[in-house]
Amino acid sequence: MATEPASPTSPATRLHHHAYVVDDMEVTRQFYEDVLGFPLVATWCEVENVRGKERTYCHTFFELTDSSALAFFQFADPADQAEMKLDSRDSLNHVALNTDGATQEGIRDRLDQAGLAHRTVNHGYCVSLYVVDPDGLTVEFTVDADGIDEINSWQRQSAHDELSRWLDGDRTPNNNVRTH
Repeated sequence: MATEPASPTSPATRLHHHAYVVDDMEVTRQFYEDVLGFPLVATWCEVENVRGKERTYCHTFFELTDSSALAFFQFADPADQAEMKLDSRDSLNHVALNTDGATQEGIRDRLDQAGLAHRTVNHGYCVSLYVVDPDGLTVEFTVDADGIDEINSWQRQSAHDELSRWLDGDRTPNNNVRTH
């Protein structure tokens, strides 16, 4: 889905994804896909520095009609899993909202002017600006990468195979669109 310009009344065009850390990715997949009917459309297997430590995780996306998604993380290391769960103030749980580049830059400028900390990460499939709200919720503003339709098509075709590979213990990263 191509990114539409944000409206003057909202800095986001749609929900990109809402992320949550789960204990058993296959149980989660069965519930969201098999029971509720949300299609699994992407499985990203990653090794990256998350909050100052290299971590290995699986990140799945289940599509909503407007191309937004419910997303879930499972970490390979049980200590990382426990640290990132919802019951931890430092969890990786967040809400991600899709926007365009100009709007993301405007948000960044306003955060700078307000003296609020933020960070930007290029995931390859999107560029994300992260900020923590006053209650501790991380809000992510994403701009889809050029070629997102092709990236999404590739992920749709491989999502189940990649999840199976991850669940079978192969933790090899598959994000070939990420730039480091």
